Amino acid sequence: MAEDPGLRQLLVTGGAGYVGAVLVPRLLERGYRVRVLDLYLYGKDVLAEHPRLEQRRGDLRDQRLLREALRGCDGVVHLACVSNDASFALNPALGRSINYEAFTPLVDLSREAGVRRFVYASTSSVYGLSEARDITEDHPLVPITDYNRYKGLCEPILLERSTAGFVPVIVRPATVCGWSPRQRLDLTVNILTAHAVTRGRITVFGGEQMRPNIHIQDMVEVYLLLLGLPDGRVAGRVYNAGYENATVASIAERVRRVVREEAPDLGEVEMVRTPSDDVRSYHISSERIRRELGFAPRHTLEDAVRDLVAAFRDGRLSKDIDDPRYHNVRCMKAREEDLAEAPP
Repeated sequence: MAEDPGLRQLLVTGGAGYVGAVLVPRLLERGYRVRVLDLYLYGKDVLAEHPRLEQRRGDLRDQRLLREALRGCDGVVHLACVSNDASFALNPALGRSINYEAFTPLVDLSREAGVRRFVYASTSSVYGLSEARDITEDHPLVPITDYNRYKGLCEPILLERSTAGFVPVIVRPATVCGWSPRQRLDLTVNILTAHAVTRGRITVFGGEQMRPNIHIQDMVEVYLLLLGLPDGRVAGRVYNAGYENATVASIAERVRRVVREEAPDLGEVEMVRTPSDDVRSYHISSERIRRELGFAPRHTLEDAVRDLVAAFRDGRLSKDIDDPRYHNVRCMKAREEDLAEAPP
């Protein structure tokens, strides 16, 4: 079995996004040189300057720029995408072009550039609607939206290009939660916490839908693990990455309890339930990544809520939770000119 891959120079696409803004500083702490390629739609000051960090503002669909960004890289973490169903539905052609059509050129150019490890962030929503209790990585992909359909279609493209010198690995993250320098408040735990803190009221749409969750710090640990393990441990593997599977209603109750504990001065948090046409529901198993790689999450949903409450308290998060920078759809609408068709 090969030894530690010894990667030195990484390209992180979407490195200034929600997860990337937490991952990149950790990569730098580990001693990697990091090059970020991002459109910086959600802010240009998300990442602090660092002597081993190079930031390039640009479009993933620009193959000339992509070749330059890949030069000298031996590892890629591909996070960039039009993320979540609502963002994709805003402009389906744009979503397809970024999430799917740009993927094969990225993979092929990565191989040409000498990249040895390619980590692809897929999504656990590729399973669509399932009543299975513990969905494993072998479960059929039955996507019900274009977002998760195209994320799933990229997976075989990557795996088919695997060679001894090009090692792909795929992770299907659960819904990520917790604080980030590029905060998202359009994710279940995060938006429920934001409403509880700033408005004293949580609205639950539906409630019985099952959602898998993972704390952002644990998600970052998954990427660090997939970059650092020997080739033979991860080559061609697909891993679910989640922790707690819970109904939306139970998540809301837990959010309400933690907010009351952490911020009793805010008073009682009201909870209202209303019907929803969101039928997505799935319960994933993360046993494979535990069994094969020894990964065990260390942070709970409650930890994510506490982190967010603290961020509101100390001013890292604005009480104006409708600010477009916290919501992908609103920010994309405000920055349409930056999402024009890129050169080939």
